[in-house]
Order: sequence, then C-alpha cells, then structure tokens
Amino acid sequence: MHIETDVVHGGQHPDKWTGALSPPIYQTSTFVFRDADHGARLFKGEEKGHIYTRISNPTIELLAKKIAFLESTDAGLIFASGLAAIYNVVVNLVDSGSNVISDDTIYGGTFTLFKNVLPKTGIKVVFVDASDPLQVTSAINEQTKLIFIETPANPTLKMIDIAKCAEIAQKRNIPLCVDNTFATPYLQKPVELGADIVVHSATKYFGGHGDIIGGVAVGRQSFIEKLWKDAKDIGACISPFNAWLILRGLKTLAVRMERHCANAQKIAEFLAGHDKVEKVYYPGLRSHPGYDVAKRQMWGAGGMIGFDVKGGKPAGKVLMNSVALCTLAVSLGDVDTLIEHPASMTHSGYSEAELKETGINPGFVRISVGLEHVDDLIDDLKQALARI
Repeated sequence: MHIETDVVHGGQHPDKWTGALSPPIYQTSTFVFRDADHGARLFKGEEKGHIYTRISNPTIELLAKKIAFLESTDAGLIFASGLAAIYNVVVNLVDSGSNVISDDTIYGGTFTLFKNVLPKTGIKVVFVDASDPLQVTSAINEQTKLIFIETPANPTLKMIDIAKCAEIAQKRNIPLCVDNTFATPYLQKPVELGADIVVHSATKYFGGHGDIIGGVAVGRQSFIEKLWKDAKDIGACISPFNAWLILRGLKTLAVRMERHCANAQKIAEFLAGHDKVEKVYYPGLRSHPGYDVAKRQMWGAGGMIGFDVKGGKPAGKVLMNSVALCTLAVSLGDVDTLIEHPASMTHSGYSEAELKETGINPGFVRISVGLEHVDDLIDDLKQALARI
C-alpha cells in the first residue's frame, strides 16, 4: 500500500473484543490473573499476556507494532521520550569500555547524553562528520559497537548518506542506528536503506499537536526482544494515554507532512532571496550541499528550516522577539510554527568551539514550519526581518 494508506490502516485493526474502530486506551497499571498458575506462567514467559504496564500494555504494544510497520521492520518498543529510547538502545548494545561513533551534529539533548552521561557508564562516544564516509571508517576500531546518525541533522539539516553508512557498518558487523525524527517514515525509511535500528522522538511529527512526550525504537525482532528485557527493568515506559494520542496523531501524518513540506519549501525560497538573510539550510534548495543525497533517500525535504541572519545573535534576537504568528518555543513537528535559537536553547550543551565546528552560527535560527497558511507565515517573517 501507499504510505498515505499505511498511516491510517497499517499495523492496526478494529479491537478484537469490541470491534471498536479507534483502539481502546487500556489505562491500567495492573492486569488480573485468571489463577495463581496463570500468573506464574506469565512471569516465567511460558504464556503471552500482560502483568503490569511498565512491562507491557495492549495500547502501547499496538503503537509499537504500527510504527515498526511504517518503518518496514519487525518490531518496536515505546519509551517515555526519544532520549529514553536512545539511551536504552545504546546501553543495550555497548558495554563499558566500548565506544559509539556518532555524527557531530545531532539533537542537543542527544549530544548532552552522549557527552556527559554515557562516559559515566564507561561508554565512549567518538564524534565525526558522518557526511564524510572516510571519517566514519577511520574512527572505527575493535571497541566500536554502534554507529549513530541523525539525518536530516538537527538543527543544520545536514544530510548523511544512510546507504553508505550502512555499507560501512555491515562490512564490520556493527549496527547502524538512525534518528529519523525530522523525516518520519513518510519521507524516509532508513531500514530500506540498510539501517538496523531506527529511533524517533514520537513527541514531534508522530504526535503532531504538542501535547505528548514519547519515544520509540524499532528494528529486528531479536534485537527488540533483547532491548525489552533491559528496558522493562529501567522503567522508561510511556503512559497508555500518551500512546493512544500518538496512535491518533499517526492517522493524519501523511496530510500533515504534505503541508509541512509545501510550506517549508516556499518559506525557504523566500528566505533565500531576502537581503537580511545570509544563508538558508534546507535540503529542498539546490544550494544545500546535501541536496543530491536528499533527493536520493527522501521523498520530500521536510518541514524544518535553518537560516543565518545577517548581524549575528543580536539580529536573530530581534527577529525572534518580533514575530507575531510564529511562536518562540523549542520542540518541532507541531501544527503551530515554532521558532528558536539553537545556540542558546536546544543546543546550548555544545561549547562555543563545538557550535562553530558543526556550523551552528551565532545568528542561526531554526524554524519548525507548521500548518498555517504559508502567505501569513511569510508576512510574519517579513515584518520581523524588517525590524533588524
């Protein structure tokens, strides 16, 4: 089926007990055993069933199944947040004394996790520019247990060739994990390009309305079963109600992404021609260095835009304080258009040197383009840029 059909029907069927078209919310912490032997069999894993929502829940399992289906892989596991998903994937695959190779441009929360938290567990993270396959290859050693990339990268929209990274990883029998939050499976399917694991902040485009926090990891059945054995004891589970909200959000993913992409393309073209804008970062523009990669592995350029304002950080501050329709807030993927300053907000965990090295300039502004009428958004940006 086409992706537009899959987001509505894929991996989801009417409730087998009631026939309900919308899946029920199993808003319970505990499930009742038929008798003592039934409970014992469940705990031993001799029989399938539910015990406690931290361990499993029908609503949460349905969401995992649906996202795995959309990402063209076997199974999935839902977490309380995207960072919880990433942390659990890493600690499941990488032992103390081993290392992860990560692209240097990733979500600020992931960067802080990799830089400050993982070293406490004895896991080393080696940062490279993964858009250069030679840097990835050169960084690999006998202790490398995982390669992690995010493409398009947050916030610079750097494009990384997933297929090339997968080829490098497969030759050395190292799993490749791709953060697909910016693209979603509507625009890009990393598993079909050779990735082993895909993670998402389900908070963003999957939910789509800025009202939930959630994360997901999908991959082969054997890996997800291994991941679940650890994750259930770590306790980073999502609530059934949040899982249900994400299931509801997924139904409209295709129509929302279509509008996000169309609006972003027009706004990027407007910004590229504005005399107060120094540079625009959007993979739908031919000027973007990753344009060819984006055309090869994505079905659209997405709803995220980065741009450098002439005048640096002071000019960017004037812009963000002057918008009337765009909302000054972090996060992304909402129906509302959100604008923020990565260097002082989402990516403030980067040092000045790290910001410079990854191309996050003082005047860099990130926009998560929403579903408003594009002319109204352009008018708002036009009047705000005029104040610089």
